[in-house]
Order: sequence, then C-alpha cells, then structure tokens
Amino acid sequence: MTPTEAAESTEPAVTPPAEGTQDAPWHRLDRRMLLIRPVLDLAKSLPVLLGALLFGHGEPWQWIGLVFTAIAVFTGVSHVLTSRYRITASQVEWHTGLLLRKQRAIPRDRIRTVDVTSEPKHRLFSLAAARIGTGRHSHGKGPGKDELVLDAVTIAEAQRLRTLLLHRKAEAQAQTQTEATEAAAPPEQLIAAVDKRWLRYAPFTLSGLAVVGAAVGTVYHFAHELHFDPVEFSLVQTVVGHFADTPVWLSLVLAAAGLLVLVSLLSIGGYVLSFWNFRLTREPAGTLHVRRGLITTRSVSIEEDRLRGAEIREPLPLRLAGGARCVAIAAGLREGKSADKGGSLLLPPAPLARAHEVVAEVLGEDPAATPLVRHPRRALYRRLSRAVLGVLLLAAALYGLAWLGALPDWPWQGALVLVPFAALVGWDRYRGLGHAFTGRYLVTRSGSLDRGTAAVRCDGLTGIVLERSYFQRRAGLVTLIAPVAAGKGKYPVLDVGEADGLALADRALPGLLTPFLTGDRDRG
Repeated sequence: MTPTEAAESTEPAVTPPAEGTQDAPWHRLDRRMLLIRPVLDLAKSLPVLLGALLFGHGEPWQWIGLVFTAIAVFTGVSHVLTSRYRITASQVEWHTGLLLRKQRAIPRDRIRTVDVTSEPKHRLFSLAAARIGTGRHSHGKGPGKDELVLDAVTIAEAQRLRTLLLHRKAEAQAQTQTEATEAAAPPEQLIAAVDKRWLRYAPFTLSGLAVVGAAVGTVYHFAHELHFDPVEFSLVQTVVGHFADTPVWLSLVLAAAGLLVLVSLLSIGGYVLSFWNFRLTREPAGTLHVRRGLITTRSVSIEEDRLRGAEIREPLPLRLAGGARCVAIAAGLREGKSADKGGSLLLPPAPLARAHEVVAEVLGEDPAATPLVRHPRRALYRRLSRAVLGVLLLAAALYGLAWLGALPDWPWQGALVLVPFAALVGWDRYRGLGHAFTGRYLVTRSGSLDRGTAAVRCDGLTGIVLERSYFQRRAGLVTLIAPVAAGKGKYPVLDVGEADGLALADRALPGLLTPFLTGDRDRG
C-alpha cells in the first residue's frame, strides 16, 4: 500500500446531510410533469387564443393572443424547472421562480395536514400533488400563505412527506426503540371500507341534481350568448310536440320520472368516482388515514390527538333511506360546504348503524348514540310559527301582485297549499332537537332538511356562548353555542330551557358560569 493510499484510507467518509436536519438536501419536482404541464397551460389559454384569432380584427390582436399563450406555457414550465423544497428540523422551505423568485417557509410545528391528491394528469406518470397546510382557511381558490402545494412528486415521495411531517411522535419514538421493536410494530388497522351495496344510498344524496342544474345553466348561457334557440333542433321539436299532445298531468309525471332517473344515474356515477376503494384505517403512529377516489385519488391523514369529536349527518332524503355519513371534528382540517369535498369525511353515505360503529371505533365510544334530552314545547311553537308564517307571508305577497294584475291567481293559491308541508317541516325540526352530556362529550342534534348529531369533547371547547333573542326571552329559551377550534367552529344547542341551558354550560365547563347560576346546579 502506498503512502497516498494509506492516507486516503484513514480519512473519514463524508456522509450526506440527513433528512429533517438543518442541512437537509434540496429536492425538485418530478421532470415528467414537463410532458403534461405545457398541454394543460395551453388548454387554459385556449379561450384567449381562439378569441384573438377568430374575433380579433387585425394582426396586433392575434399576436397578443399568441404572446399571452406563450407566457402562460413558459410560466408553467419554469415553475416545474425551478421549484425546490426541503424539510429541515424546524420548517419546510420552498423556492421557485426564474424572473420573479418566490420563497416560502412553514414551521413544522404548525403543519396540520398533508393532503395527497392524484388527478388524471398525475396518474399518467404515477405522480401526485402534496398539499401541506396549517389548517387555517384561506380566502380565494388558490393556496394561501399558510399552505404549500407540491404538484409534481412521486407517490412514494408524497407518502414519505406525509409520514415525515405528520408522524412526529412516531419519529421521536423510533429514535429510542430498538430494531427488533420496530420490526414488531403492528400493521395498520382497517376501520371501514366501502361496500358495493352502499350504492343504493347514492340516489338519495341528490348530488346528480346539482350536475343537471349546472349543465342546464351552462347550455342556456352559451345558447343565449350565441343567440341560438335550442328548439330549432328536430329532436327537441319532436319532444316538445309530444308533450304538447299529451295531458298536462301526464307530461308532468313523465318529466318528473325522467328527471328522477337521470339524477339517480348521475348520483350513482358521482358516488363511484368519489368513494371508489374508500378505506379508513388506523396507523400505528396514532393517525387515521382515509383513501378514496377512482379517477382522482385522495389520501388524507388525521392525527387522533387533534380529534375533538365526530358528527353524523343525515340529510332528509338520506335519512328516509336509513343512511348517514360520518364526519370528523378535528383541528386543522378544512370544513367546506360539503364534507365530501373536504378532508374530514370518515364514512361516505352508508347505513346509519355503520356510521355509529365508525364513531365508536374512532372515538373509543359512541356518544352520538346517547339518548337525547327533549327540548321544551315552547321550542315547537317557535318552529311551527316561523315555518307557517314564512309561507303565509309569501302567499300574501303573491296575492298582492295578483291583485295588481302582475301575476295570475295560481301562484298564491299554490303557496297556500304549502302551509301543511311547512308545518310538517317545523314539527320535524322540533322532533330533531336534542342534547345530552355523556362522559367528556357534549352531544347536540338539530335540523330537518340537513340533520346533524355532533359529539364534541368538552376539553376541546374554547368557551361557552349563550344567546337569547327578544322572542327567546319571552319564551324562556336560550341557545347555547359550543365554540371549538375544529370542524364548523361552533356547535349550537338550539332553544333549550334557560335553566337547563345554564346547567348544561356549567357541566361542560365547570366553574365558568358558576357566578351567574342562581338555580339548582344539578337541574337538567
């Protein structure tokens, strides 16, 4: 061995910086996204380009359209080429931009969600988009300042990011455990999986009705803008002529039946697309993991330490069919208008008994199944009066327009026919009211058209709010609101007796309202 070789053999080996340290290496987006990103940007710019080429008179407008399209494609390509990210011990850093540099950093201790989504454009190359967020809501459609989107990473890299950023406790335990203990770690536990028999609940979600409404609105908009009358089609003329030759009642029945079949088929299709391969599992690190989707797959992780409860939602059509959906009340998860589109869904539309089983598996108990305390009869009178009075006011307004000659008589007469149905809805809203206090959970239920039973942990409440309107004061009722930094943000107990509401608030947060309580503390 020569002296040079001996010196080289004694030099310490240089190890690359470890992931999750201050000198962590930088990573780039997957280059395969360059095959599809220009096509997507070109498709987004297509309306501007076609407008400039077809409706722009003169070469300047055509060149402006081409330049705008070129800038859009160049921006997308440069985003993929220049984006870099890394995970240090304290934060997630992201740099991008060629002409205009952008830098963003999110502290790791503020990260609440890592939402992994794989749309068709990603699945072509086995890629995914990892959305890293702090759980704060941002205004607008795009990602906010507290959200970072890595829209072109491999599926394995997305799962690695999810494990590294969310399983912090597991990471700390792994440093103290031996290799034998790690090898003996239990596999993930299956809590719920979609059943093909649950497709029977899809028509009762009425999601297809929104699709039909959007399609009709879009067709009408384009027909109006192009000054085109759809009746000019021979097929439409044939259908209109057929309905004109049949009795009105039969035409209404056929139209309703056709709409019902169409909405049902679209709802079933939407159910399959959204909840195909749905699986809810519990990982050894104490994390709930939800996977679902057919064309667009989605993977959401919910740390059990951030669970503040659960809610069973029963919209009226789904409730009539004996179904329900289950939603998590967890800190850091987005709560939008639809739980199906958010990351809090624990169970798609399924049998009500299965929803209660999922709540019991997730929380360790099922507080939502606790018998609820009925509210006073005065709450029933309030709901009946508001429901019936609203319809009567509408009928009176329509009658006034008919008396002035602006409308025929049948609209106000039809509104009067709705009075019994309004009373039935008011009675059902009262029948759905209820509350309970069991263990460490406050349970509240309300609603008729969209009934929800929420079980919220009392140690997760940020306070108690008591509200009383003028009419509630006259009726001796009060609304108790339980604010929580999760889910909807607040869960009300509507129109409960004043003494019962104060006692319930004192039981939920002992001592908070004690100076204001003058009655029996144990009442209610």
